[in-house]
Amino acid sequence: MLTIHGYEGGPLVDGGAHLDDPLFWPVHLGSCLRGDDAQRAAFGADLDAAMELYGALSAESAWPTFTVPLRSGHTVHVVYRNVDADRGVDYLMHHPDWPRAEVIARDDGHFMGPGMAWPELLSVARQSASDGDARLLLLFPALGDARLPDDAPATLTTALAARTAIAEPAAVARTLLENQGQWTAPHWQSVDGTLTNDGGHSYRNPRNSFALPAERLREISEALNAE
Repeated sequence: MLTIHGYEGGPLVDGGAHLDDPLFWPVHLGSCLRGDDAQRAAFGADLDAAMELYGALSAESAWPTFTVPLRSGHTVHVVYRNVDADRGVDYLMHHPDWPRAEVIARDDGHFMGPGMAWPELLSVARQSASDGDARLLLLFPALGDARLPDDAPATLTTALAARTAIAEPAAVARTLLENQGQWTAPHWQSVDGTLTNDGGHSYRNPRNSFALPAERLREISEALNAE
């Protein structure tokens, strides 16, 4: 059984086997696929199979957990929080020196985030030579960025084409980028090396009463941008 220091809940189980399932990705990205047209484009004829997979991912007896190590020694954890009536996906960061893992985003009915800017998402993906596309898609629901570069659709399209069976990955990539997370995409700014945003639901907006401490914000920023 897996454990994440300071994270209450479980039982956590390794979800790594799902990463090789092309259908896992549109299921995982489901909160960013709003509307019937987006669902049809992402799932095609596989909607029934997708619902069956979602049921397995949501089982209270096993919480699929994914681990993304960073070069800094930090780790990003993605946990399917399968609590009855409070299901969602938690995005956390941890370092061995921290007393507990810190939640940077929650993808659920009481969403919190975003947890990452586009350059950070790209940096984390590029920190691995073998599974960069998987990292990009796994952490995409934690994204929120009002200033996307012109090549963002092409980058996301490439990842979708590599990891999914979606017939028109470019169209789905555009939809995902138009519906980043459940929050309004914020603006990010760097002050003394710390990247923060102006989102009203973000732990990385220092003006929010629930924001992470300044030192933690700095360390998270450095870790996510250490390409």
